[in-house]
Amino acid sequence: MSGGARYLLADVFTDRPFGGNQLAVFPDGGQVSPALMPVIARELNLSETVFVLPPDDPKHAARLRIFTPGSELPFAGHPTVGTASVLVAEGIVAPASGVAGGPDGGSRGPAVAEFVLELGVGPVPVRVVGSGRTYHARFDVPRLPEMVPDPPATDELAKALALELDDLRVPGWEPEVWSCGVAFLVVPIRDRSALGRARLDTSRWERSIAPTGVSHLYLLTPDPKLAGSSLRARMFAPGLGIAEDPATGSAASTLGGFLGVREPEPDGRFAWRIEQGFEMGRPSLIDLDIEKRAGAVALVRVGGNCVLMGEGHLDID
Repeated sequence: MSGGARYLLADVFTDRPFGGNQLAVFPDGGQVSPALMPVIARELNLSETVFVLPPDDPKHAARLRIFTPGSELPFAGHPTVGTASVLVAEGIVAPASGVAGGPDGGSRGPAVAEFVLELGVGPVPVRVVGSGRTYHARFDVPRLPEMVPDPPATDELAKALALELDDLRVPGWEPEVWSCGVAFLVVPIRDRSALGRARLDTSRWERSIAPTGVSHLYLLTPDPKLAGSSLRARMFAPGLGIAEDPATGSAASTLGGFLGVREPEPDGRFAWRIEQGFEMGRPSLIDLDIEKRAGAVALVRVGGNCVLMGEGHLDID
């Protein structure tokens, strides 16, 4: 082999090793040719692999290219949280001088780093707190959620998920497609038991749902397990080579729209904690905050913890 590239492994949306969603980050993505990036993502076979490149705007920290095993994404949440944490851990981004505080902005704790990452959807402000192996990062969603019309029929969704139609009945909630750059079909599920029974029939999905343009199914129930949680979710994306994802920050971003329009108050801040990945043995916790002004969602912020797990060296031609 004529060359190599170093990468780091992280577990994202968890504060415990071997939980959350796995991520590979190549901190010097310029070592990798663009043609090899999707090949490497398929080789590592994680939900996402990130290549860090010099920013187009020198005021920003870095430009990210994000790949699933099946395609490149313009925006994804757990790669944003994980890569921001890696950049601070590696010393590529230094904490702000004289700024300190915990994840909720308190006056004590490790120094804070605040910077901007460039993604396919645009500049993304991030904030990272932590040291050693464990970090907390949050980002402001660069594109506010928008509803996409014409979701698939609910009865077809039930059949594709091997559930009864009653399992998809949640008062005040209907299946809807929302996007912050990547579209997700939010599928309300009655309770945690039904959520756990869901099994995606890929043949039926290919016949009746994929032709509508839906490639991400985000199942959501208002019946979480843990105290302090608000919701529980699962995400299937067979069209992107992801059978099921342990934690999906970009899907949580779209909930800023789905949940925001259902909040009766026209102004204020609202927050939820989302459980995901528990059915896979990769428990994850995602924090979602929104701000409404004059009845419209004006800000969406997603955050969570990250644990650095190790590093490797990939031999490449």
